[in-house]
Amino acid sequence: MQDLAALIRAVPDFPTPGVMFRDVTPLLADAGGFARCIDALGEPWQGSRVQAVCGIEARGFIFGAALAQKLHAGFVPLRKPGKLPPPVVTMDYQLEYGSDRLEAQRDAFRPGERVLLVDDVLATGGTLAAARALIERLGGELVGAGVVIELAALRGRDRWSGDQPLHSLLRY
Repeated sequence: MQDLAALIRAVPDFPTPGVMFRDVTPLLADAGGFARCIDALGEPWQGSRVQAVCGIEARGFIFGAALAQKLHAGFVPLRKPGKLPPPVVTMDYQLEYGSDRLEAQRDAFRPGERVLLVDDVLATGGTLAAARALIERLGGELVGAGVVIELAALRGRDRWSGDQPLHSLLRY
């Protein structure tokens, strides 16, 4: 994973003072690095019969769509409010600085379909927990989740409930 870590740019004091932002755009711009990242994200799920990959807006779309292709699965975007045509199912959730909402189309996948959740970064865990709840509300069978980066100091993993695995490629 060191080769992938070398493609993550640390940006101090962004978006606010005291925050160390982990920028994945250099990773995305490197064809070989991006391919290795998708291979590594997909490795734990080989043979798990994933039928749909849900990616969280916005960078989760990039990793999720590529991973869906690799796993021969469909891709389902989990979007911010007002971006999908109705009918949608929503999940409200709390963040450290307020609240937000995720939406998915009501018929995004069939009940019982095996679903993998993907995002770029696991920080405090609120978005990932909301996405999990939304998938379950839609009747999906969540097989687990994968993220490129886990910001371990923010303890987002503590909000991941259940027995399904949560894999991260890089931990800071």
